[in-house]
Amino acid sequence: MAKIKLFWYSMENNNLNISMKKAIKKKKEEVVVISVGGSLICPEEVDTAFLASLKELVLSGVKSGKRFIIITGGGKVCRKYQNAANSLGGSIADADWIGIDSTRLNARLVKSMIGSKAEDHIIQSPLEKFVFKKSVIVAGGWKPGFSSDHDAVLLAKRFKASKLINLSNIDYVYTADPKTNPDAKKIERITWKEFRKLIPKKWVPGLSSPFDPVASKESESIGLEVAIINGKKLAELENYLAGKEFVGSLIK
Repeated sequence: MAKIKLFWYSMENNNLNISMKKAIKKKKEEVVVISVGGSLICPEEVDTAFLASLKELVLSGVKSGKRFIIITGGGKVCRKYQNAANSLGGSIADADWIGIDSTRLNARLVKSMIGSKAEDHIIQSPLEKFVFKKSVIVAGGWKPGFSSDHDAVLLAKRFKASKLINLSNIDYVYTADPKTNPDAKKIERITWKEFRKLIPKKWVPGLSSPFDPVASKESESIGLEVAIINGKKLAELENYLAGKEFVGSLIK
C-alpha cells in the first residue's frame, strides 16, 4: 500500500512539475510590440545614440524571456519626400508608397542593429506567412491605407501580444495640442472610447496623431492596451515593461 501511495504521490508531483514548466514557458514567451516613430530614428540625421539605447533595452528584455516585434515609422524623411511628391503632382497613393518605403528603410536599419537575435526577413505584411523562431521580428509598412500604427495592432493581434508601446516624441497624449492651446491637459489614463473622440475620424498619409484612428478602433475592438511613451525617455519604457509607474499615457 505504501508503494501505491508513493506512486500516486510521484505522479501528482510530476504533473505539478509539468504544469509549472508550461507556466514558466508561457511566461517566457511574452510578446511585446514596439512601434518606433520615425522621428526618433531620424529626426534630421540618424540618431545613433537613441538606437543604441533601444538596442540595449530590447536585448535586455530578450534575456529576461520577452520576445519583441518592432515596427518602424517613417518620420521626417517620409514627410520631406511626401511633401516633395505632392508639390510635383504626385497622387495620394504615391505619397502612401513613399511613406511605406521610408518605414522599410528604417526597419532595415533597426534589424541591422539587433543582429543575430532578429529574424533575417523584414516583415512587409502583418498577414504574410512567416515563423517567429528568433527573439525579435522587425517590420516596416504594409500597403496604402495602413499606417505603421495599424500594422502594429494587426501584428499584436496575430501574436497575442500582451503589450503595445507607441514610442513617440511626446510625454503624454493631451486633450488638445499644447503648442497652440494653453488649456490643453495631459492624459495619463483614458479609455479608447474617450480617446477616439480626441483624434480625427479618418486616417490619411502623413496624419499627425498620437495613434492612428483606424488602429485605435481596431485596438478597442480587441481590448488591446496601448502605452504612449516618449522615446527620448527609455527609462519610462523600462518602468512600463516592469509593471511600474511610468511617465506616459495608457489607453485601454
